[in-house]
Order: sequence, then C-alpha cells, then structure tokens
Amino acid sequence: MADWTPESHHEAFPGMLNGGIIGALLDCHSNWAATYHLMRASGATSPPCTVTADYAIKLLRPTPSQAPVHLSARVVDSKEDRAIVEATLASGGKICATCRGTFVAVKPGHPAYHRW
Repeated sequence: MADWTPESHHEAFPGMLNGGIIGALLDCHSNWAATYHLMRASGATSPPCTVTADYAIKLLRPTPSQAPVHLSARVVDSKEDRAIVEATLASGGKICATCRGTFVAVKPGHPAYHRW
C-alpha cells in the first residue's frame, strides 16, 4: 500500500488527475508488489529486476487531484520468474481505477537488468 499526493501538473484538466499518470502509478506499484513477492518466494536477500510484460488499466471514475490517492496491490498468481498482480487506485475511499498485469524477472543480458 502507498499514498501519493498529486500536484497541478499531474492534471488532465483542473481538478482531475491525468489517466496516463494513473496508469504509471498502478504499473509501478504493481511492479514493486511483484518484485517483493518474487524476492520473498525465492528466499533472496535482494529484489529481482522485473519488467512489465502486460498490464491493463480500467478508469472507473474521474480521480480528483486535490487529495492523496491510495494505491493497493496484491499478487493473485505467480511462477518462479513472474507474478500476476491486481491493483487499485482510490480517492476519498472510492476506487477510481484498477489494474491487472504480469511482471517478469529478467536475467543478465536483458536491457532492463539492474537498470533501477
């Protein structure tokens, strides 16, 4: 779980959070949930490098930009090198957007390996 406070430059129009920002928040939060899960499942002491294989965002209602948003993510399925995550973004106690995605641990030689 995480809370994040938008600023005016994150708005699509006055008072409403941009959908691309919402997608980036859910993608990033879900990726970290997958990374943490894969690290714990393997018994590793550091997180694996993971990338987004796919993700889908559903924008359910306009998201106000004058208050913090709350992000929540949970792993719903996993294999040794990947996790499927479902996540939500809420404002004022109402879910404004959802996400479902697959996040994959990459190996040496992949362009994203140890890039974050």
